[in-house]
Amino acid sequence: MYLLTIRDGLQTRHIGPYASPRQASDDLDKLQASCGEKATWQIHRLESPAELHIPLPGRGDTEPVAV
Repeated sequence: MYLLTIRDGLQTRHIGPYASPRQASDDLDKLQASCGEKATWQIHRLESPAELHIPLPGRGDTEPVAV
């Protein structure tokens, strides 16, 4: 899953989730007309909680990873 973040001055908008970065990009094309000239954007990949756990050596369980 992907999330589109647009920062325009002091305003930050989070839009999504999207199934692919292409879908987020298509929405960005539509939304840029309503943003200022200096607006910045990013497309972020969302990680599932299962992806944030790593196995610890010598133990059978996992610990969360700090991001």
